[in-house]
Amino acid sequence: FQFSSPLAHTAFTSSSVFSSGYAPGYAKLNRRGGAGGWSPLDSDHYQWLQVDLGSRKQVSAIATQGRYSSSDWTTRYRLLYSDTGRNWKPYHQDGNIWAFSGNSNSESAVRHELQQGIVARFLRLVPLDWSEEGRIGLRIEVYGCSYWAGVINFDGQGVISYRFKVKKMKIIKDVIALRFKTSESEGVILHGEGQQGDYITLELSKAKLLLQINLGSNQYGSILGHTSVTTGSLLDDSHWHSVVIERYRRNVNFTLDRHTQHFRTNGEFDHLDLDYELSFGGMPYSGKPVGGGRKNFKGCMESINYNGDNITDLARRKKLDTSSFRNLSFSCVETHTFPVFFNATSFLQLPGRANHNTISVSFQFRTWNPDGLLLFSNLDDGTLEISLEESKVVVHINVTRTTSNNRVDLSSGSGLNDGQWHAIRLVAKENFAMLTIDGEEASAVRSTSPLTITTGGTYHLGGYFLQTLFPPSQRSFQGCMQAILVDDQPADMHAVEKGTVGAFENVSLDMCAIIDRCMPNHCEHGGRCKQTWDGFSCTCDGTGYTGATCHTSIYEPSCEAYKHLGRSSETYWIDPDGSGPLGPFKVNCNMTEDKVWTTVMNNLPPRTTVTGSSRERRTVLQVNYSASMDQVTAITTSAEKCEQQIAYSCRMSRLLNTPDGTPYTWWVGRGSEKHFYWGGSLPGIQKCACGIDRNCTDPKYDCNCDADNKQWREDSGLLVNKEHLPVSQVAVGDTNRPGSEAKLTVGPLRCQGDNNYWNAASFTTPSSYLHFATFQGETSADISFYFKTSAPYGVFLENLGNTDFIRLELKSPKVVSFSFDVGNGPVELTVHSDTPLNDDQWHRVMAERNVKEAVLQLDQTYRASQLAPAQGHTRLELFSQLYVGAAGGQRGFLGCIRALRMNGITLDLDERAKVTPGVKPGCQGHCTSFGMYCRNGGKCVEKYNGYLCDCTATAYDGPFCTRDVGGFFEAGTLVKYNFMPEAVAGASRDTKIVTHQLTPHEVNLTKEEVAFSFSTSSAPAILMYVSSKTQDYLAVVLRQNGSLQVRYNLGGLREAFAIDVDQRNLANGQPHSINMSRVDRSITIQLDHYPPVSYTLPDASDTQFNLVKTLFLGKVFETGHIDPVLIERYNTPGFVGCLSRVQFNGVAPLKSALRTAAQAQGKLVESNCGASPLTIPPMSAATDPWRLDKTDAEFPFNEERVIPDGVNRDSAIIGGIIAVVIFTILCTLVFLIRYMFRHKGTYHTNEAKGSGESAGESADTAIIGTDNPETIDESKKEWFI
Repeated sequence: FQFSSPLAHTAFTSSSVFSSGYAPGYAKLNRRGGAGGWSPLDSDHYQWLQVDLGSRKQVSAIATQGRYSSSDWTTRYRLLYSDTGRNWKPYHQDGNIWAFSGNSNSESAVRHELQQGIVARFLRLVPLDWSEEGRIGLRIEVYGCSYWAGVINFDGQGVISYRFKVKKMKIIKDVIALRFKTSESEGVILHGEGQQGDYITLELSKAKLLLQINLGSNQYGSILGHTSVTTGSLLDDSHWHSVVIERYRRNVNFTLDRHTQHFRTNGEFDHLDLDYELSFGGMPYSGKPVGGGRKNFKGCMESINYNGDNITDLARRKKLDTSSFRNLSFSCVETHTFPVFFNATSFLQLPGRANHNTISVSFQFRTWNPDGLLLFSNLDDGTLEISLEESKVVVHINVTRTTSNNRVDLSSGSGLNDGQWHAIRLVAKENFAMLTIDGEEASAVRSTSPLTITTGGTYHLGGYFLQTLFPPSQRSFQGCMQAILVDDQPADMHAVEKGTVGAFENVSLDMCAIIDRCMPNHCEHGGRCKQTWDGFSCTCDGTGYTGATCHTSIYEPSCEAYKHLGRSSETYWIDPDGSGPLGPFKVNCNMTEDKVWTTVMNNLPPRTTVTGSSRERRTVLQVNYSASMDQVTAITTSAEKCEQQIAYSCRMSRLLNTPDGTPYTWWVGRGSEKHFYWGGSLPGIQKCACGIDRNCTDPKYDCNCDADNKQWREDSGLLVNKEHLPVSQVAVGDTNRPGSEAKLTVGPLRCQGDNNYWNAASFTTPSSYLHFATFQGETSADISFYFKTSAPYGVFLENLGNTDFIRLELKSPKVVSFSFDVGNGPVELTVHSDTPLNDDQWHRVMAERNVKEAVLQLDQTYRASQLAPAQGHTRLELFSQLYVGAAGGQRGFLGCIRALRMNGITLDLDERAKVTPGVKPGCQGHCTSFGMYCRNGGKCVEKYNGYLCDCTATAYDGPFCTRDVGGFFEAGTLVKYNFMPEAVAGASRDTKIVTHQLTPHEVNLTKEEVAFSFSTSSAPAILMYVSSKTQDYLAVVLRQNGSLQVRYNLGGLREAFAIDVDQRNLANGQPHSINMSRVDRSITIQLDHYPPVSYTLPDASDTQFNLVKTLFLGKVFETGHIDPVLIERYNTPGFVGCLSRVQFNGVAPLKSALRTAAQAQGKLVESNCGASPLTIPPMSAATDPWRLDKTDAEFPFNEERVIPDGVNRDSAIIGGIIAVVIFTILCTLVFLIRYMFRHKGTYHTNEAKGSGESAGESADTAIIGTDNPETIDESKKEWFI
């Protein structure tokens, strides 16, 4: 209907009229009567046009027009509405008091649909801005439907009782709907209960709506079934609010004024068991006292519906018990408060009694601000100030006399900026002052200081802007006041409104425009919302999230992501769904050479004993993890594969063997599904590992335990179907016979890889794109992805709405842009990179938009942000498909997009690309971005999803080639590495001899690169010796005094050129590292972290190292020429200690020895020698968000500490120290005994046979020998301890 057109002239009223032809009755759309519309006397912010629709109507739209054929129109206006023509409520939209855009000329009509339909009898339009050429001019039309609802007035005494048809009701489904309005902040709206402890209560508590429901719980009575949910706020505003509660079993939708909360009730039961009755307006009216002293509801309710029954109608027809009412009224009795609304520039001036010796003022106020001026008055000889300071009420009375100065300060209350109404009363007279808050006489604050008062007669409320000798500490107030009494006289606000009493500035009368910006709460993930009158802020401390609304996770989504930040194995917090509902949790990340394993520990002790269970009464063992089931499921869903070890040790306890097909023991996996197969078998195959391999102890059975033997047996294996993992319960069913016993072990869940992280697509043509369902990100949206391109521009993704849109694009080689429109006009954020982004390397983009701000971040280096406007639209409404890789076919993106996550959900680009022309799944070329993590000469190798570091040519190991490979040498241990293709002397028959044809420049060297670390406590020793077929050699030795010497003999000199590198004793048990390089004559040597020192070979020396043959570590055992000085001084008893990361011209002899040859009699033990420095510089604690030193205290997610591999660190250290002590004692004993029985070996050898057979195998061969394996002397004694 169009409501305005048929209304009489008298239905329109206004604040003022320019002249009779401009009367409000002419303000009808498209009419030309009178002067063609309404114009007020003055064009200012105090004007309004009001329509009385005759009765309450449902209003859905409003249209405005300027005054006919004039330059008068309204460009912005506010809409107020009311049932009574009093107590106005401003129209709200998007969490703000809404300002409608009006007209830009006098003829065209502008119509606005109301997002939130309103029910009202009176409408008031308040012009905010108007035509610059003219004045305010207005014609309006209101659209909507008729409205009727049965109203019941609750007086705070009466309760309506709805009796059930049967005594006891078991209700599985409920729909309760009603509308209420009240000025009270407490009161029970409905209540029902049953004798079993079930109940449902809907009540007002602190002007919020509280729903409490209990369907019962079988454990500990009904205590665990209690569920309570709060919604709404400021509901004591004497305006209508609609509530709908829909329940089916344990699922509840709780809707207040179109804002719905969905929750599940606690406990296990689905039915609400109520007895006798459901009461509306209060607790049941019976002889017993009202439980918990809860107040009854006082106010009005309408349209009360309970499961299809119209309660209002039944009460009207006297079908319900309403005997508790004194007189039941079916019309709403209005409360007569007159609120006043102050902004930061307003004041209200009221007259009081002058020259009186007593001040008495009282009023109610509500605000969100902690500070503000409530009341100020100039006394005859001083000042009175009532202020809000730090959420307390403070009173200052200053009296200045010629004889004396009197000052009284009172302070009372706390937390008074909570948005609730608070009452203040101040009485001050001779030598006495008293301040009372919220009517609590018991806690009133009194003063009996000397005081003489003479009132000045004028009171300013809510602001004081005049110049005065003693100004107030605060100047203004944002909030509302009502029930104002000055000098015991109620302020006549109607007279103030007409202008006959007092004065005011920028005050809104008869309305309280307070908004709760924390309801609904825009702070996500448990962030705490704090608000002032103008805005809100979120505190995200301890949530694991960051940003203006605590939306974005501060943690990486997986261990895979940590590896690609160059992190090593450790315990990390991960958040698999990013900004989604799952919280962060701790896992162990194990970075191996080519895989990343994520481990989630559980609390079931290994070999848990089970007894006394039968098939009728199985013992169920719960397996709880250090993360919730949803969190663990997030890991298994995105993992490439998962596994979990499960083991059943048994004595006379059968595992699966049953006649009827149901096994004795089963386990429960994801989704509470039972599984009848065991570790090592596959889904659907009811067997154990031995049944699959056909090697069970009794071939008749498919499990070792099923043979029912009296000896201990075991069935164990890996469960590998990741859709079934993790194991959450094991039900054991055969340990109740005499002598039967079982022990159960469930290992940690281990998962490998992260498919989401590598989910990628390559866009090969500019017109190709992928499309997905519309992006749902109304109030908060976050988008993150990696891209790699060599193109100068391209759109990453776009989604359109009617006018709203969201788009991310590469604008130019150095600029990424994030643009969107939520209805306030387009916004664009750009970040400028210092280096071009089309360098074919991976770059990370993160964009977020919420009601507070928009942020764009590139590579965690560049960031741009923009605050959202204080007023305006906040919802992003999209309806087209989401396009990835182009925008409507324009400016298409060429390159790769990977790991695209929107609001925590990873889009499956890989799968969609398989069926889209011009787009390929996956992406090559990860090494360009991640190759830098392969250290120490490791080569980066491309994989389909990622990369790995190939460390074979280095002296290092580990995922990033940063782990030292070293060996512990005992006396006499040596490592021998052959460069020459001839038969090698000194090889035992079972050692492989490897030949390798070297090119001439490899045989005759003009440069060497040598690097290794060592630690030892004994000298002398030969650390490294490189021999040749000529007399040339290179040796690195420790002399008797522990100093380091390098010896070069390249020919041309009478004796070797010796370099004393350092005179200190390096045989001090500490790790030392040496780096040495020679190019022709110049030699550079660096010891530890000292600066490199250069040396030069004498001119007489040759510069070619001819016919390089063999490299020795630890001891020399050579057939050809050897320097006698070396043998006599340094070669016995041999090096004892640790050598690590040995490299000589690109080969790693020690690593080859440990990796390819057998360890000779355990003499060479692999060890990292404690010499590994951190090759990746550590982040500072301040910039490292993953540092775990504080997080245990801050994060209450999982109380169990996750201990890597189940080893406690302290005990590991103590055990390590004990082991080192024992090892040292043993070594000393061995050394002493070996020394006592040592045998001087002779240097003659037999040529090894069979060198020809082994030609053509790998070149890098090392032979580990002890003294001389071929020359065995009969008299030699070997002692092993």
